[in-house]
Amino acid sequence: MSIAEQSLLSFGYQLISSPDTAQVVIDLYIMAGLALVWMYQDIKSRGKTIKHWLPYAAVTLVFVSMGPLLYLALRPDSDNK
Repeated sequence: MSIAEQSLLSFGYQLISSPDTAQVVIDLYIMAGLALVWMYQDIKSRGKTIKHWLPYAAVTLVFVSMGPLLYLALRPDSDNK
């Protein structure tokens, strides 16, 4: 990002201005919202606090699919509660 000739906001605006890419961006953020809800409910069902959810939520809000993928890779098995 430091060597890009375009700011992140102008890049985002460029993506949203085209109907084709806007649909993809909207779908990604809908998926991110659903994943945030699922991760929160899963963490609560495992008896963890919200502080365990916040790092994954932050990564999800910035990098969309990376947060849920990291959560799935790093969460303990349900057998090891």
